[in-house]
Amino acid sequence: MALFVVRVWLPDRPGALGAVASRIGAVRADVVGIDILERGGGRAVDELTIDLDDARHVDLLIQEIAQVDGVDVEHVRPARSAYSDRAVESLELSARIVDSSSVQEALDVLVLGVRDLFDSDWAAVIDPAEGRTVAVAGGAEMPSAEWLAAFVIGTGHGEGAYAAVDELARTTLPRQAAELVVSRQHLPLRDAERRIMSTLANMADRHAER
Repeated sequence: MALFVVRVWLPDRPGALGAVASRIGAVRADVVGIDILERGGGRAVDELTIDLDDARHVDLLIQEIAQVDGVDVEHVRPARSAYSDRAVESLELSARIVDSSSVQEALDVLVLGVRDLFDSDWAAVIDPAEGRTVAVAGGAEMPSAEWLAAFVIGTGHGEGAYAAVDELARTTLPRQAAELVVSRQHLPLRDAERRIMSTLANMADRHAER
């Protein structure tokens, strides 16, 4: 068994996903998970978790999917584990945030969890007014806190708001006057992913009320 996550663009019409599933079955593979990331303009962006008999057949799998009219394969990656399920992982991360003993611990759990949940390059909570990092799960390509503060100021404000520019996405923690900023250079964060990110940030933000 080899699990892969395949991100596809497909026509938002009845039967399109069934046609893709039929092509997947033709190479002796099964769809074991579906995550709808975005819909609009007559198209949908879905992530399919696919159980493939032989990892050497992944190129053939992608070729079969691409044969469906109007379907484009955006990205393919191995699943993080044999039981990879973003919905379950999001709930587990939510529980860890809620169980945190302090605001700082909640923020530390948030940035590390979001970075891993979305296979991101880095995640950080910053105080834009002071231009400083509050919590970080970083990487070598992470910009300075001053640059991130300028990005936040430039993309606007508002409780529950988020904005994305290329590989960057951000969401507000209004009770703490802070912002969660996430980078994933290899693959844009889509609407459903940013909504999850915003919900998790809100959970961490509520620790300020305790």
